Amino acid sequence: MQGRALLVAGVMVAAMTVPVTAASAVDDVNTDKLREAVTVGGIMTHERVLQRIANNNGGTRASGTPGYAASTDYVKKTLKKAGYKVSEQEFEFPYYQEVTPATLSQLTPVAIPIETESLQYSGSGEVSGTLVPTTNVVIPATPEPSSASGCAVADFVPASATEPQVALIQRGTCTFADKVANAVAAGYDAAVMFNEGNPGRTELLTSVTLGAPAAIPVVGISYADGVSLYNATAAGPVTVAVATDIINETRTTTNIIADSKKGNPEKTVVVGAHLDSVLAGAGINDNGSGTSVLLETAVQMAKGKAKVKPRQMVRFAFWGAEESGLLGSEHYVGSLSNDQLSTIYANLNFDMLGSTNYVRFVYDGDGSADPDGAGGPPGSAQIESVFTDYFAGKGMASSPTAFDGRSDYGPFIASGIPAGGLFSGAEGIKTADEAAVYGGTAGEPYDPCYHAVCDTVNNLSTAALNELGDATAHAVMTLAMTKSGFFEDGSRMAQRKEISVEDFDYSGSHLVR
Repeated sequence: MQGRALLVAGVMVAAMTVPVTAASAVDDVNTDKLREAVTVGGIMTHERVLQRIANNNGGTRASGTPGYAASTDYVKKTLKKAGYKVSEQEFEFPYYQEVTPATLSQLTPVAIPIETESLQYSGSGEVSGTLVPTTNVVIPATPEPSSASGCAVADFVPASATEPQVALIQRGTCTFADKVANAVAAGYDAAVMFNEGNPGRTELLTSVTLGAPAAIPVVGISYADGVSLYNATAAGPVTVAVATDIINETRTTTNIIADSKKGNPEKTVVVGAHLDSVLAGAGINDNGSGTSVLLETAVQMAKGKAKVKPRQMVRFAFWGAEESGLLGSEHYVGSLSNDQLSTIYANLNFDMLGSTNYVRFVYDGDGSADPDGAGGPPGSAQIESVFTDYFAGKGMASSPTAFDGRSDYGPFIASGIPAGGLFSGAEGIKTADEAAVYGGTAGEPYDPCYHAVCDTVNNLSTAALNELGDATAHAVMTLAMTKSGFFEDGSRMAQRKEISVEDFDYSGSHLVR
């Protein structure tokens, strides 16, 4: 990755830009009036409303709860007042709630409590039984991931038909859902999943999803605890107790869709942000910030001095159930026919724009940040350049972030639709180089309140909202007004392979494999 020099606090440092992307094919558009109209004050007006909604609804705005319903009411009212054609797309989804934290204990040959966490969509129940590892555990772990533990039913010793048994499974190769399905097929009453043990895969296995409700309790543990349990089973019988207290039920939620009155519907720019929070908190950065920036951009595009008459139709979309695995955007894309999909010109995605220890991350449309990486569909490189060129023109650095399936662009790029967007950072740790360029604190998370109860209106950087909010308004208006569209140059770099849904290790914020 190459960078350019940038003057920060009087010191020349290397900016985290990627100038090797394909040249932008998108027309320059004067966005000054819109950017002036989209203010931090306007954005914060929406943020404060979302905070009040959470305060009045048990501290959450999660899909399937009254807090989410109140959030959709506010978004609909705001967009209708601004003059948009607003519709509500209803869908059912698997609602998941952990009522009390999971527990795991070794009972024999010695009693030992083990740190654990339930996997999203674990079944609920209490099981005490013999622990039986799969036959293909890889201990010690290899330098690179290699374990296929539990990826086939034949990896499991058939469970007892009369006594409870718990499967011990190592992470690796196939999805967690496949491993659990195979454990159920082999007759097990619960499953303990331990991390694989390669670099970056040693800690407590957390933020994992099974994608759909499982028939048995499933919990995760660290590699070290997995090794300890595995070695104990080699010395003789081991019994464990697994307990999960889970609500798994079908609930209904909605996407909110708002179309501009002007613009060619055969070339629709879908501009999206997820509206739901996690159950644990109000979600005012994740993703009240993306929601509020888009709301204010939509309002200012439709009225006042910044009124925009788009050439392409602009569809502002506020997705439900993102925190359950991108379910709202998946439902939307899945509901479209091939002809309808062909009318989508591009997708812009904005998920977290106000992190307190922020970086100006731009989705890596051409895949150039990783030599082995994958780019988005054709046109994604040009969308990336809209953002990076804007930041460069303002003397601000930007850094690439991968298309890894963690947000609602996923279903769009899996359908071949060019995509891009911005991200201010989540639970990842800011590096020393990033701190030198962007300020903030190295060694600390970009958002210390990610998915936590402290993600309130006090968990926002107004500087991030200002900078990323302006870039959002610029990109939305640019794609809405461009005449030339996207086309590949190809003279500066080879086209990398495109991403499919099979490439993703994540479904939203949760690991799938």
